Amino acid sequence: MLSKIFNIVRSKGDPKVISTGPSSFSASDRMARNLGWFSFGLGALEILAPARITRALGMEGHENLVRAYGFREIAAGMLSLSVEKDAGLWSRVAGDALDIATLLAALRGNNPKQGNVTIALMMVAGITMLDVMTAKQVSARHARPAGPQRMYYDRTGFPKGMAASRGVVGKKKRAPHVPSSQSAPRPAVAGNA
Repeated sequence: MLSKIFNIVRSKGDPKVISTGPSSFSASDRMARNLGWFSFGLGALEILAPARITRALGMEGHENLVRAYGFREIAAGMLSLSVEKDAGLWSRVAGDALDIATLLAALRGNNPKQGNVTIALMMVAGITMLDVMTAKQVSARHARPAGPQRMYYDRTGFPKGMAASRGVVGKKKRAPHVPSSQSAPRPAVAGNA
């Protein structure tokens, strides 16, 4: 899709993009990115419309709690879209546990919207399973290999070592030394003759 858009804006003589290469993102990385954007959307909804959410769940009076959960969702989304996506995904899992606990508390007998709470609970449980699977896959993919860590404290980056490399640049750049007695004669300046 993007290649077609890019081809539209290219100049007449520029080569056209026929197909793009393979992505370095795995399926779990793409899912982490999608969950991050989902967190942004859900968090924005919880921040901007907490009264509608609490009314639908029969939890009136808990708007500030829903708003706080919205800020938590946005923070988890930002982490999920960053380099530390595994931390973002595990924070989503922890947030899902809070959501489940809150929804279970709303399943009290005098709540007229128990059906909505049950549906919301099933949705959060499904998203939690997706979050846990994705977090495990991303953590496994980006984990450091087991075993001793490599230490490079004794390496300098110079192929022949530091001692052999000292002064090499200066030797190559300096012109051959010409004694001052053999220096070229100065050009005559008008008026000094």
